[in-house]
Amino acid sequence: MASDRTAFVLSGGGSLGAVQVGMLQALVEAGLMPDFVVGTSVGALNGAAFADDPTPKGVQRLADLWRSLRREDVFPLTLLAGLKALLLKRDHLVEAGALLSIVRGILHARRIEQTRIALHVTATDVLSGAEVTLSTGDLDTALMASTAIPVVFPHVEIDGRYLVDGGVGDNTPINTAVGLGATRIIVLPTGMSCGLREPPRDMAALALHIMSLQSMRQLDRDTERFAQRARITIVPPLCPLDVSVFDFSQTAALIDRTARQTRDWLAGGGMDQHGPLDVPLLHHHGHHA
Repeated sequence: MASDRTAFVLSGGGSLGAVQVGMLQALVEAGLMPDFVVGTSVGALNGAAFADDPTPKGVQRLADLWRSLRREDVFPLTLLAGLKALLLKRDHLVEAGALLSIVRGILHARRIEQTRIALHVTATDVLSGAEVTLSTGDLDTALMASTAIPVVFPHVEIDGRYLVDGGVGDNTPINTAVGLGATRIIVLPTGMSCGLREPPRDMAALALHIMSLQSMRQLDRDTERFAQRARITIVPPLCPLDVSVFDFSQTAALIDRTARQTRDWLAGGGMDQHGPLDVPLLHHHGHHA
């Protein structure tokens, strides 16, 4: 009987990508290694960094980067940027230069196929809505495509296709992992801001929040859909969580809290679990009537 092919699948989720770093710390400490990594949006960034250097030292470098991030490092949204976009009739608010410099600063590999663990990055074709899997080619370009949030960042052209954020088509690409031959899938979701008392006021923050709500619902559906083709285990995200997907001021706390939770989950036999999360999606933590 053929041995399992294990995939780590990392979802998108803005600043909640810090949650995945805490998960990676605990998983690496436990000696869990995949055969390949599939990531989209911020999960593509984290997945690329992990696949590039899947060691405790490599994950620590990723954690240090996350702890240093500010919102303006990733989303340099200003009134001037918005006015320029309107006056110049652009289809995006800001250029992706700041994000690109962050990506280039942590990765050794320059092409997708050069990472130490096989890496697959997903994006969305802006014309057809189809999910596009990038398994070879320039790594920076692939990551810029996978993280190109519509309206916020410009689309990226690769091989004649216009690509935007992978989360638009499939924020947790279990389908891609199954198609690539995974029989064992470990999902690292960013979770959702389930403890917020009011919607985010910022336009981009609200858009990301809504995408995260949709992605968690899709995660449950896909876990059930592919249950007969792969054993799927979801590493529990933080809950309750009152941090916006646009808030980069609490990344250190998110990493540390998730690492502790994931260690406890592993010690309690978490990897023996499979199927949808036990925590229902429509939960309010008592602050609504």
